[in-house]
Amino acid sequence: MSLAFRLSVAIPLHNEEAGIPELLRRLGAVLNSIPGGPHEMVLVDDGSRDRTLELLQAATRQDPRLVVVALSRNFGHQAALSAALDYVSGDVVVAMDGDLQDRPEAIPALLAKHREGFDVVYAKRVKRKESWPLRLSYFVFYRLLASLADTRLPPDSGDFALMSRQVVEQIHAAPEHNRYLRGLRSWVGFRQTGLAVERDERFAGTTNYGPLKLLKLASDGLFSFSIVPLRAAAMLGLIAILLSAAFSLYTLYAKLFLHRAPVGFTSIMLFMSFLAGVQLFFLGIIGEYVGRIYQETKRRPLYVVGSVARHGAAMPVETHRFVTPQYTPIVHAPRTRP
Repeated sequence: MSLAFRLSVAIPLHNEEAGIPELLRRLGAVLNSIPGGPHEMVLVDDGSRDRTLELLQAATRQDPRLVVVALSRNFGHQAALSAALDYVSGDVVVAMDGDLQDRPEAIPALLAKHREGFDVVYAKRVKRKESWPLRLSYFVFYRLLASLADTRLPPDSGDFALMSRQVVEQIHAAPEHNRYLRGLRSWVGFRQTGLAVERDERFAGTTNYGPLKLLKLASDGLFSFSIVPLRAAAMLGLIAILLSAAFSLYTLYAKLFLHRAPVGFTSIMLFMSFLAGVQLFFLGIIGEYVGRIYQETKRRPLYVVGSVARHGAAMPVETHRFVTPQYTPIVHAPRTRP
């Protein structure tokens, strides 16, 4: 890696006014210690309702490395992070959260791994500070997703990662609307490795990721990278058919040879209620896949930019940055016979 390389740090923010001064101080100090440059910080305000955007725009007048992208409303964490990745211009990009649970001081260690030839260096979260039920949920989810996904997804890795420019461009080219960026990062391939990084507590404020948002993120990861739930529905249906056929054969045997009919109205009703519940459950799973197809076919932009600020002044909004990529089919020329 040349000493002239440029590093970009991409960070989404939503209602983080209490932690912005500390974030900029620590991140600026880290960038000052890294050779090369000029480096940049691309911070995306995801429709904050507090003074987050005001503080960020004021900071652009003090630090020329700061680029502030304000979305027109709240589009969600993954959309905001995608916007940050779309606006970076560096040779190497570090994506991280803005609540300081991801340590800016870990960036030099990520760069050291990148110098060894890795295109992606993701942080493996260790020593998490959340409550034990939440840590247990994370532990189970990451391993369940890794076992079900068609793509190899490393467990305990979040969005905090270093990526080469080539990887960022491939992620930008992905047109999907329901994004699970840590999965896309693995899907694009190239040389990847993990680095253990201790997960800090939130510096200030309260988390914007409640149980429903965490569940949505988990479902995006599962339904975007696995069709095992659909196959599970087929397998359970096959098992139900086999059990029903076996019970039918037993009923005929009891009637013809034992001269008695099986009884058990209550058990039959419970069995029918169970099957009805299973059917509705898997209809819901199918609906999740169909709903995602519906979202993709509408081809709406992933996010809309309201303004971009740098050096304390507004910049033109580059609309091509946030419009879903349009693909041109590759037409192969017909072969000519010798």
